[in-house]
Amino acid sequence: MTDPYQALSYGARKVGFGERIGIAVVDLQRGFTQPEFPQGGSHLVVSATEATSILLDASRARDIPVVTCAMGYQSESDMPKWKIEAMYGGSFFVGSEGLEIDPRVYDPDYDYYIIKSSPSIFFATPAQPFFVKKCVDTVIVCGCMTSGCVRASVIDAFSHGYRVIIPRECVGDIGKEAHDANLLDIERRYADVISMQEVLEFITSG
Repeated sequence: MTDPYQALSYGARKVGFGERIGIAVVDLQRGFTQPEFPQGGSHLVVSATEATSILLDASRARDIPVVTCAMGYQSESDMPKWKIEAMYGGSFFVGSEGLEIDPRVYDPDYDYYIIKSSPSIFFATPAQPFFVKKCVDTVIVCGCMTSGCVRASVIDAFSHGYRVIIPRECVGDIGKEAHDANLLDIERRYADVISMQEVLEFITSG
């Protein structure tokens, strides 16, 4: 069956790597990665966390800038109108262990940690100025959820003019159907979705 998007040239071009990459780690916080929390422990998210850990070890060794974020709020009064009931529990409030970045992917002496209140790591946060200071032109996006905060971060990175790359193994979601569908559509429009090994080869060859 012919892909109607491909027939109209969607996905026909590759983005490729630029001169200076940065890593955006979206919401790999304990509230999503660990099963003791209401939204934590999805198999795809746990797998993405473990893969991202490998990628980050190689990136830090090459002095590649890393911005990592958690979704968090002071109270329900400063939250957007989420349709997800579990977002209103205490695990997403400042001071909760749910806001702590999973230790598998976090180096507090290296990573630039921010708390965001909207899906995108770039919306009303210092992530963009940080990457500008570091002369980044290519953003590698890792994290969760593929269909939500990852997708929003990809679109904002694209809108800021960055080349955007997603290592397939380094993003996760609750369900595989939504995960796969969003990766397919992101690759059609905004970013290169490639293997983590390809990203590692680029990092280590520089």
